[in-house]
Amino acid sequence: MKNSWIIAKRDLGSFFNSPIFYVITTVFLIIYSYIFVNILSFFSMQSMQSGQFQQMGMALNINEMVIEPSFQNMAVVLLLIIPIVTMRSFAEEKKSKTFRLLLSSPVDLKEIIWGKFLACMIVITLMVLISSYSIGFLFMIGEPDIGPVLTGYLGILLTAGCYVSVGIFASSLTENQIVAAVITFGFSLFMWVIGWGSQAANSTTGQVLEYLSVIEHMDRFLKGMIETSDLTYYLSFIIFGLFLCYRTLDSNRWR
Repeated sequence: MKNSWIIAKRDLGSFFNSPIFYVITTVFLIIYSYIFVNILSFFSMQSMQSGQFQQMGMALNINEMVIEPSFQNMAVVLLLIIPIVTMRSFAEEKKSKTFRLLLSSPVDLKEIIWGKFLACMIVITLMVLISSYSIGFLFMIGEPDIGPVLTGYLGILLTAGCYVSVGIFASSLTENQIVAAVITFGFSLFMWVIGWGSQAANSTTGQVLEYLSVIEHMDRFLKGMIETSDLTYYLSFIIFGLFLCYRTLDSNRWR
C-alpha cells in the first residue's frame, strides 16, 4: 500500500503542477453548474404553482425534482471528463519512455495499477466535492432528505470508479492518449446505454442487459437504496477493469 501511495502522489503531482486539473475542473463545474441552475429554475417555476399541486394531492419533492436529475447529469458529465483524466495513466509513461523503467522497478505491478487508480479517483473525488456547493445551497433554502444525498454521492463515486478502471485499462493498451480517451468514452457510454436494449429483448436477455447497465444500478443509489447486488456489480466492474489492465501490462513486461 505504501508503494501504491508513492505512485499516486507522483501522478497527483503531475496533475496539480500543470494546468490539466484546473482546466478539467473548471470545465466540469461550468457544465454541471449550468445544468443545476436550469434544473433549479424549473423546480422554482413548479413551486410557484404548488397551490395547484397541493389541491391535487401532490407535493413537490426537492430530492426527486432537483437532486436526482442533478446527480444523473453529473454522471453524464463525468462520462465525458474522466477519459481525459485517465488517458495519461500509462500512455504518457510510454510516450515519455519511462514505461519500461516503471515496469522494471521493484514495485509490484498490482501496486502500480492501484496507485494509478487511486490518483485518478482522488482527482475525481475532489471535483465532485467542489461541486457539492450546489447541494449545500439546497440545504440552505429547503429541507432535502440527507439519506438519498449521501447514497447518491456514493453511487456517483462508484460509477466514476467504473469509468476510471476502464480508462486505466485503455491507457495501458496504447501510447496515444487520444486513442485511450476515445476507447474509454466509447466503452463507458456503451455500458451506460446497454440497458436500453432490454425492452426489445426476451425476458432473460433483457434482465442481463439491465444488470449490465451502469445507470440501472446508480438509480437505486439516487433513491436512497443500497443493495448488495449493486455494490457487487460496481466492485466487480472495477476489479475486472483493473485485472485486464494487469494482464495487459504483465504481457508487456515479458516482451
